[in-house]
Amino acid sequence: MRGFVQKTFLVLIVLLLMSTAFGAGLAAANAPLLADVLAVPSGRQAAEGTGQETGFDTLLQAWRLVQERFIDRDDLDAARLEYAAIKGMVDALGDDGHTVFLTPEELEQRRTNIAGKFYGIGALLEERDGRPVIVAPFVGSPAEVAGIKSGDIILEVDGEDVSSWSLSEVIDHVRGDEGTRVVLTILRPAEGQQLTFAITRGEVKVPSVTWAMVPGTRAALIRLARFSADSGDEMRAALRQARAAGATALILDLRGNPGGLLSQAIKVTSQFLEDGNVLQREDFDGKRQVYPVEPHGRAPDLPLAILIDAGSASSSEILAGAIQDHERGVLIGETTYGTGTILETFTLDDGSALVLGTSQWLTANGRLIRKQGIAPDVAVELPDDAHPLNPDTMKDMSLDDVLSSGDTQLLEALTELNALPEG
Repeated sequence: MRGFVQKTFLVLIVLLLMSTAFGAGLAAANAPLLADVLAVPSGRQAAEGTGQETGFDTLLQAWRLVQERFIDRDDLDAARLEYAAIKGMVDALGDDGHTVFLTPEELEQRRTNIAGKFYGIGALLEERDGRPVIVAPFVGSPAEVAGIKSGDIILEVDGEDVSSWSLSEVIDHVRGDEGTRVVLTILRPAEGQQLTFAITRGEVKVPSVTWAMVPGTRAALIRLARFSADSGDEMRAALRQARAAGATALILDLRGNPGGLLSQAIKVTSQFLEDGNVLQREDFDGKRQVYPVEPHGRAPDLPLAILIDAGSASSSEILAGAIQDHERGVLIGETTYGTGTILETFTLDDGSALVLGTSQWLTANGRLIRKQGIAPDVAVELPDDAHPLNPDTMKDMSLDDVLSSGDTQLLEALTELNALPEG
């Protein structure tokens, strides 16, 4: 059995160390590739033609020592050790936050996030002063129907005190299968009350685009949380509604947006441009392909400011770079993350996946994004004690509330757009 596990591990590592020519066929023809790899007798021969030695003999030696000599035999879980070895190898590639190895469970979670829906109560949570706070329930969600409100602080989940839990632990306990029930005990500071809600979980469609008029101005704040399957359509709808509400200027908030689908990055960016290119794609051999602006954008004419920070990555950087290259608007905030690789997902035999950067994207004018990011036109840091405003919370605010919020990046955008009332 131990020999079989070692051979399986050897095959998996060799597969992942192969050149991109093998990687391109992995998704379409796993079985023939496995047969070919099994015929490769050593790591050095597997790397023949690449000009590199894999050092696989050392890795296999370490694997055998762990299997034969490690004292705690109960911890010799082959799958866990395999996954840890692959994750370590992928991390060493340096494509932080982009190229990644995913377990079957992580792959399913990523698919759910891209689809923009999950099962739960339907509320946006964040940590404030070490406590989990409801930022806003989604419209029509089980949380809203039950009576959950913005600002509610979660004290207990199903009777368990959450004071020592991380935010991710709270979210994991609140989420669950459709039709199941979760009981939340909350503190409502505005009323000084402690309340209990029994909420039946349901399928929640999480919008990637939300918007609201900045109170006391003619500017619309549009928040783009990620580039999921419907982001292009959602952005078109938000822009149509903002225009109908009288918006004469736009603030597009990309802060903390980790990216998502390239197709949606093109669709969203095209809403603000009339012509030209959105981006360029460069393969490993230097060949480039341009992606043009799609016609009939809804807001190529309105004054535009875009908020960015170190959490703006991937597709967010494509959008920000295109706006900057076309001199279409002003970028405000902090330099973006610097993730510029284009990913391909290769599904492995056990349902796990290697999400691998196989090429890189450049801005419309050919500027490199990877490991450099997009620098703002106006550099503004957000104070440590300030929280970025968002459309959901802004709906209940006055202009004075906005001005005293501490969101210096949003306030700078209003100034750049001349959107604040005089006096």
